[in-house]
Parts: sequence; structure tokens; C-alpha cells
Amino acid sequence: MKSIIILGDGMSDKPQEKLGGKTPLMAAKTPYIDEVTKRGQMGTFDTIPEGMPLGSAVANLSVFGYDPRKTFQGRGVLEAASLGVELAPGDVAMRVNLLTLNDDDTLKNHHGGHISSDESAQLIAALQNEFGNKGDMPVEFHMGISYRHVLVFKGGWASANFSSFPPHDHLNEKVSDLMWTALDDTANATAARLVELFNQTRDFLRNHPVNIARKADGKDMAEAIWPWSPGVRPSMQTMNELFGITGSVISAVDLVRGLGTLAGLNIIKVDGATGLWDTNYEGKVEAALDALETDDFVYLHLEATDEASHAQDLDLKIQCIEYLDQRVVKPVLEGLENRGIEAIVSILPDHPTFVSDLGKHGNNAVPVAIWDPRKEADTTTQYNEETALTGKLGHMVNDEFIKTALGI
Repeated sequence: MKSIIILGDGMSDKPQEKLGGKTPLMAAKTPYIDEVTKRGQMGTFDTIPEGMPLGSAVANLSVFGYDPRKTFQGRGVLEAASLGVELAPGDVAMRVNLLTLNDDDTLKNHHGGHISSDESAQLIAALQNEFGNKGDMPVEFHMGISYRHVLVFKGGWASANFSSFPPHDHLNEKVSDLMWTALDDTANATAARLVELFNQTRDFLRNHPVNIARKADGKDMAEAIWPWSPGVRPSMQTMNELFGITGSVISAVDLVRGLGTLAGLNIIKVDGATGLWDTNYEGKVEAALDALETDDFVYLHLEATDEASHAQDLDLKIQCIEYLDQRVVKPVLEGLENRGIEAIVSILPDHPTFVSDLGKHGNNAVPVAIWDPRKEADTTTQYNEETALTGKLGHMVNDEFIKTALGI
């Protein structure tokens, strides 16, 4: 039996006053997601263990069936894996955002005005040329997509034992209150180097031609770097070793691609996949259906709902949920039928993202719908946070979701 997991990043949420106490999932028109619910079974799933960072790195590890308490080594190492950056023993990798500051040095946004990949490629190349691989505390900048990149401390001099904060959770807060702080003496030099890099690169970026042009066009400048989520390369079994399957990952997000790489899965890149609401939905679906012709398993990841939540745009979040329904779930169901592919179809978010709570992540259990054609449906008919509580799947933890989604 084949399997496809369709993940709407951050699409679960809290009840919204503007929606009369409904969540965005309740308010959105989702006939095809509801169809999966009617044919299948619902439940809830704890994706973020107590005390762990609230975000996609931990949550997606859980969705893939890994124990993040054993495998999580920071978001940076997953994104480095996606970019093909080899980490030597002692290297410390971090996710690094290009972002925008307000005049009072608070965080305006976590994405540099959604800077394009072409523009950010120029900025990252300039940062590497100016600051990379120099001195006795060398660093390397590696280009990702749009505002999402990787910073690596090379040569074994750095420690990952310092505090860092995801910028999307601290918008409109003073950067001076969010600076990197050593958690023990081994990280004093690393934390100091990060503060130094932030100050040096901010002045450099503000005067780069890309940002001068953006400012002249009335756009936000990608005027500062923000490294966060440090770690070293983790030791992980592949999904083939764990579950005896082959599979592919389709995502515009380096974090998810990196996790797929470390999990031993094929990474399929789709032209026009942006990680935003304007992504190439149709291209992703076609790639997923093609992969299912030969693979046991496909992980189809859509980031748009999470980005809309971080933007605190309720209307856009609902629209993105409806895009997921109409432009992903509908053609997946039709494509499976037309191609004669029998597959288990699973739909879930990795974590909630609260559109009315500064766009922050949460660790609430997420709603899950799984349609296994071999199993009898339960009584749920609509996909949302409340109906999931009544489903036959109950409350899943650890690797219970992935085993159910894979039919093992």
C-alpha cells in the first residue's frame, strides 16, 4: 500500500473572535479535505514534546517518526543537509534569516520584505566574500531560498550551547533583548562572535546595492542577519532502515528538504515552489503523483499557511487553507483515482501557528485525518481541531502517526 502525507504547515490555530469563535480550519471551505475525513478516520497527534522548541524542526521530526528528544540538533543542521553542506566534526550550523528592523531597532519582520532568491543570492555571496573563512573564528554563509539561509562555524572552535531566538516569534521586540548568550563557558566566544557578526553585517547590508535599490522602490531592506537554532550533525537512521520504505519529499523549505535528506529520501524540487501562498501547487501535486508511481511514500509539504500566520493575516490564512483543499487535495484524490494508485492519504499540520497571537507557534496536539481504503471510516465528517477529538484514531504520540500513515 502506497502512502502520501499532505502537510499544511501551521494550519491549525485557536478560535478567532473575528470568526465567531471558529478556528481558520473551521471557517475555511474544505470539501476535499472533508472528503478524506469522511472516508477515513480522525485523531490528534502530539508533535512537539514538552520542553522542546516550538517549531517545524522538532514537529516534522515527529511526523516522520523520529524521537526529537534523541535526534534534534537544531534547525541549522537540517537546512545545511538540504543545501548539501557537509558538516565536519566540531562544525556548528545555524539557520540564518535575512530580516528587517524598525527605526528603533526592533524586529519589523523575519523575512526581509520577502526578499527574492535572486536578490538574497547577491547578499549572501557578498557576506561570504566580506566575512567568510577569515581569522581564527571562521564562518561560512550558504545560500538557501529567499530569506532562509545557513551559517556554519567551521574548524571546531565554536559551541552550540548558547541561547538563540527564532525571529518570527519576537516581532516588534528590541534586538538588544534577544542577543545570543552563552549557556556555559564553552560558548562565550561563540556568543560574542555572533553579536559581532550581527553588528558588522548590519552596516554592510544596509549599504549594499540590493538594499539601496529596495529602499528606493519603497520595499523593506534585508538589512540584518539573524542566526538561530544551532547544532551539530545528528545521528539518524534512514526511513528505509526504520520502516523498510522508499520515498520522496516535496517542499520549498530547506528545513524539510534537509530532514528528508538525512532520512534517506529523494528530494524533488519543483520549479515555482516558493514556500509562500503563490507557490506552484499544481506542479507539486504532479510531482507527488509521479513519485508515487515508483515510491512507497511521498511527503508533500506546503508552507503557505504558516507564513500567513506569521504575517498575522487571518484572511490570507483561510485562503491558503482553501488553496490547499482545492489545488492540492482535490487533484491528489483525482490523480490517484485516474492513475489507479491505491494509497493511504493523510492530512495534518506539523504544529499550530497562532495568527492572532503575534504569529507564534504552539505545541497543542494537531488534528489528523487518515484515509486508509482498507479500514472502516469513523463518524467524523469535517476536518478541524474539534472534530479530531472525537475520531477513532484517538490521541497519537511518538511514532504512532507515521506507522498508521504508512499502514504498518
